[in-house]
Formats: sequence, C-alpha cells, structure tokens
Amino acid sequence: MLPTRREFLASTLSTTGLLAAGAQRVRAADPPADKALIAITLDLEMSRNFPAWDDTHWDFEKGNLDQDTKRYAVEAARRVKAKGGRIHFFALGQTFEQENVDWLREIIAQGHPVGNHTYDHVYVLATKPEDIQFRFKRAPWLIEGKSPAEVIAANIRMASEAMKQRVGIEPAGFRTPGGFSNGISDRPDVQELLLKLGYRWVSSRYPAHPASPPGQSPTSEVIKGVVAAQAQAQPFVYPSGLIEVPMSPVSDINAFRTGRWPLEAFMETIRAGVSWAIENQATFDFLAHPSCLGVVDPKFRTIEMICEMVEKAGPRAILTDLGTIAQRAKANAGR
Repeated sequence: MLPTRREFLASTLSTTGLLAAGAQRVRAADPPADKALIAITLDLEMSRNFPAWDDTHWDFEKGNLDQDTKRYAVEAARRVKAKGGRIHFFALGQTFEQENVDWLREIIAQGHPVGNHTYDHVYVLATKPEDIQFRFKRAPWLIEGKSPAEVIAANIRMASEAMKQRVGIEPAGFRTPGGFSNGISDRPDVQELLLKLGYRWVSSRYPAHPASPPGQSPTSEVIKGVVAAQAQAQPFVYPSGLIEVPMSPVSDINAFRTGRWPLEAFMETIRAGVSWAIENQATFDFLAHPSCLGVVDPKFRTIEMICEMVEKAGPRAILTDLGTIAQRAKANAGR
C-alpha cells in the first residue's frame, strides 16, 4: 500500500533529521590541527543590483528567493559534495514562507549544514528602529512598541523556529547579515543574546581590506592587501566564550557590486587567499551569494577552483564547514 502524502512528508523529515544529526556527529570529531580548513559558505538571500543593476526591491524581501538563485544553490551543493566537501549555507526565515522548499530539503539531505541568518536580514547592531531593516523603516507598525534589541532577538528566534517547523532541522550556527571589521567585539550584549539562544559560534567578522575604484580591476597591491587581511579572518574566542568564525575577503558582493570587478580578477584574489591559508595551515571562509554568483559566475568557476586547490593540496588542506572551524578555535583556545 502506497504511503499517503502526509506519511511521505513525515518520513522525509525524519530522514532529514537523521542525516542532519549524522552530519553533526561527523563534525564533532576533533578537527585536524595541521591542515588548512577551507570552507565554502553561501548566504541564501537576494541581493540588490542582481540580476539587473536597477534591482533594489530585494532590500525589502531578502528571503524571497527566485528560481535561478535556488537552482544555483542546489547545483553548487551537488558539485561540492561530489568533491568530498560540504557547503555551509545560511538561510533567512522569510524563505520558509515560500510554497515549495523541496530544493532546500535536497541540500540538507546531502549533508550540507544550514545556519540562521535572521528572519528578515536584520542589522544585529542596530540601536534605532529605523536602522534594523529597510522593511521596518517602510512599515514601522510591524515593530511598534518594541525596542531594537527585542526586535532583533525575536527575528533570530523566529528564523530558528521556521527552520525547525518547515524542514525539521536545528540551525547550524549563526551568521550576521553584513560583516563587521571588528565582529561583535564591542557588543557583549549581542554575544550574550546569541549564547542565550543556544549558539556557540557566530560568523560576524569581515576584516577591512583595500579596494580598487569601482570599475577598475584590482592592482597587484590591492590583491596583496586582501591576502594580508586573511590574518585578521582567523577564528577566535570572545571573552564571553562565544566563538567567532570570520568571513574571508573578498566577498562576491564587495567584488562585483562595490568594485564591479571582472570574474577573472575575483578568482585571482580568491586563489591568492586560499593559497595563503594552505601555506599557513590557516582557515579560509569563502563568502558568496547564489543570487550574485549565479549572474557573474554561472559556470561555477570560482567554487570549482577552490575545490581543485584543496584537492591538489592533498593532506595539507580539507574542505569543511564553519562548525569544524569553530571547534578547532575552541580547542586552540584551551591549550
């Protein structure tokens, strides 16, 4: 007798939960101390200026992913898994309102972790209501009577609940929308909030680095400056005990929206950063967005390049996720 649709979905969620639990057990093993840890991370959100330069409406509906973005994410996950690695995704709670999230279930079933990126892509350092998110500035009644801290906390909790109810998983870590040169070092209140919500690590730091004028390819000096910034993109532990897993420059948004670089220049810069990490037994957290990469790098050249570099490095490097990187940072801090 064939199962009903409800029974089938229940079985799917159960299997997904087991796979997620299994992936967590794998990540619980002690990470190697003598290898470069290379992570590919993709933020599942829509991006201003993509796919068309005049697109700005995504600021108000960051989680309303279009089909091209979802297809790119699924194919990227398939390609990296085929290379023996995992992509660490970060999802917005708003995305789980969409009618169909089977594409995300497919990614989860392959063993790729998915972290919390807030519900509405909120600015977690906001101290004024109008700074929290474009959506709330246009529609302030949505957060009327609540302090910025209350709105931010609720937004993070709601995204977590959306993930649990819609795809049956706990979020694998937390990434702040936007990266900050000092991470959340100056905001112990935000650190305590995340710890209270059950997060042991955060990805919030994006080191400052040199840039070229918009429309100009980066010079060798700019690339050297970006590589030098990798030393500031290494994980550490805040005094609160929360672990920071920084994002490595340069991000696709900084390269293609702010700098309007050609793809080859972006790849050259990423290649230099990954090489530095391999040579120094360090970490590299490739930060990108399917909504952007799908437009500027439709053939997955950058992701394929990173996978090939790790493969060629042999025992000196592994493709991994941010949970493993956080674990090594914790172990190093305890020595």
